[in-house]
Amino acid sequence: VAIEIFVRTSTQPSLSQGEVERNLFYADLWGLRENKNYRLLQNNVKTIEWKKLILRSPQYFFIPKDFGLQSEYEKFSKMADIFREWSFGVTTSRDHFVVGFTKKEIVQRLRIFTGNLPDEIVKQELKLKNTGTWKLSEAREKIKRQPLEEKIYPYAHRPFDNRWICYESSLIERNRMEIMRHILNRKNVGLNLTRRLRDSIWRHVYATFLVTDKTLLSSRDNCYFFPLYLYAEFKERLFDKDEHNGERIPNFTPEFLQITKESFGSEPTPEESFYYIYAILYSPIYRRQYQEFLRIGFPRIPFTKDYNLFLEISKIGEEIGKLHLLEYSLLDKPIADYLIEGEHLVKKPVYDKKTQRLYINDEQYFGNVPDEVWQFVIGGYQVLDRYLKYRKNRKLSQEEIEHLLKVITAIKFTIDKMKIADELFKKIDLNDLVMFDAR
Repeated sequence: VAIEIFVRTSTQPSLSQGEVERNLFYADLWGLRENKNYRLLQNNVKTIEWKKLILRSPQYFFIPKDFGLQSEYEKFSKMADIFREWSFGVTTSRDHFVVGFTKKEIVQRLRIFTGNLPDEIVKQELKLKNTGTWKLSEAREKIKRQPLEEKIYPYAHRPFDNRWICYESSLIERNRMEIMRHILNRKNVGLNLTRRLRDSIWRHVYATFLVTDKTLLSSRDNCYFFPLYLYAEFKERLFDKDEHNGERIPNFTPEFLQITKESFGSEPTPEESFYYIYAILYSPIYRRQYQEFLRIGFPRIPFTKDYNLFLEISKIGEEIGKLHLLEYSLLDKPIADYLIEGEHLVKKPVYDKKTQRLYINDEQYFGNVPDEVWQFVIGGYQVLDRYLKYRKNRKLSQEEIEHLLKVITAIKFTIDKMKIADELFKKIDLNDLVMFDAR
């Protein structure tokens, strides 16, 4: 609950540049309802301990913020000065229809949608409804006789939770093809970030090599996708699978490429720059120190001038990235196990800290799961808990069991490598950074 009291005065104080009216005061009152009621009854506007705030553009926060590191943080490079192109992830508005755990699920829904049943029956069966931008009858007419099964692709839905999507514009609210075409059926990788964050802690970064959902990192705030490479425009049909060999260029600005080359005396590869950024964003120290700024805009990146340090940081970022893409050789020997036979039916994930067991039902569990792995969060999602809750009342396939064993292992090694990223971050001289001019 917020109580706001406004007092109109006849005087206007002098203001510094970027500031607004200075007479703004703030107080917090935490605790149980009865304690709050008591304190409110015992106090008045004059006896409450107020904190004086100064509002600054452009955010104008009405709560206390620690911007003591703002001048330091503003020396770091903006994402807009590093990357050429980025965009929101995909907005389906119909996940329950176009997204599935298996291709088979989606095919079954599409057969109902494209069949001869009346519109009203299809709406009821598939739980669809008309909106201001989408009409079921029009969509059914548009996709008649289209090979929709050929448009079912792997889909980055949540961290470590890849699914399938019918990637057809007539069925999806916003397909973001202008950016997703650079990763659809191509050898590429993308950085996923939030720009504005309502979650209390910033840990909103994740690498994918698939078409990506806009809620990949948070159900509350949009996720933006930054591909590593940009491919030449399509010359023929959009989904022509022979069209993958087009020319590609790094998705970095010419200024970024030129200045890094001049600063290092050698031109880093696109992958080295990409994974340098990834390592910085996985440094817990970086996240803690600049958390206020990370929640109100794209991250800024401190680029060291020390080329050898740059390569060290890039190397650890690449290792974290490969763990998240499940492409690291360390994952061949999982740290966890899954030994009990049964139905593999997910009822409710329950973690036993003492035994380090993650139960999916009363009998079956993943063993040797460290507590820090169970607690690990990417974006706004506790990874293992969310993965299993999405599959409540479903039977895990053998592929999903093996996938989870890899994910548990990937998280464990991510935690270890984040500590290394921290040690390397400490070595960066924040007073001597590669600087990029804004475009």
